[in-house]
Amino acid sequence: MDLRQLSALVAIADHGSFSRAASALHTVQSNISGHIMRLERELGVELVDRQTGQLTEEGKAVEARARAVQAEMDAISADLTALHQQVRGSVRLGMIGTTSRWLVPLLLDRLTAEHPDVRLVTTEATSSALGMLLANGAVDCAVVNVPLPHPELRASPLFDEDIVLLVADDHPLADIADLDIRDLEGFELALPAPHTGFREELDLAARNAGTSLSPKAEIDGLRLLLAVALRGYGPALLPATTLMDPPPGFKTLSVAGLPLRHVGLAVRKRGRPSAPTSALIAVLESVVTSYVSVHDHLYEPGG
Repeated sequence: MDLRQLSALVAIADHGSFSRAASALHTVQSNISGHIMRLERELGVELVDRQTGQLTEEGKAVEARARAVQAEMDAISADLTALHQQVRGSVRLGMIGTTSRWLVPLLLDRLTAEHPDVRLVTTEATSSALGMLLANGAVDCAVVNVPLPHPELRASPLFDEDIVLLVADDHPLADIADLDIRDLEGFELALPAPHTGFREELDLAARNAGTSLSPKAEIDGLRLLLAVALRGYGPALLPATTLMDPPPGFKTLSVAGLPLRHVGLAVRKRGRPSAPTSALIAVLESVVTSYVSVHDHLYEPGG
């Protein structure tokens, strides 16, 4: 097994055929075929379905490890460069959507000033999807909702945030002082989809308060949930950073009895972050600390 064989497998996964993989790696198709045949012979399994060009289940398992190997090889070069000169290289950062909208611009500004030779590549997805990408080596670190249960990852807290009620100014709930989760009973709300982690947290909080939440709409995706609420389909329970500045005609209200949302930074347990990744993490943590200190509804972890 060698790196050329693993690179060929990853290229087939990315591009969907032997010929396109060869083009991406600037070689000929026969070389790609030879690498895959030798790898299959050594492992004793079929890795690529020759009819479809897609990876088999065994191929997907090897691909995940191959990406992790590639990430470690890239890190070796970046680390050696950092020993002798300015930190240089790419960092692939995964991030949940509600955080990326405010954090990525601030992060780019600070990173450009402090580490101009570090190139940031961002991927936006759900926490569960980012966990898989991180474990497979497709991203180098990820900002996610925590806890993030995955045996190959560890997460450290970044910040906590309130869950707030986005409500139109003319809605009856908008006039209730010191709003409590029990005040929501009987009102139809725009809520996250059933069986999502966020929805389960909301339903648990309601049960603990001896009440229940009534959905008018159940939406998978916080940005879509926000859009639905702003179109007037009912008040919505959202993490505070989903909408820091409500448009005219709407307000966000604190609701006693709701849990905090916890956001953290996840990395792989095995291996060590590359020099560019370590530089990014330090900048990211500094940016978050500064932002949290001046915004309502956001808190230092455990604060």
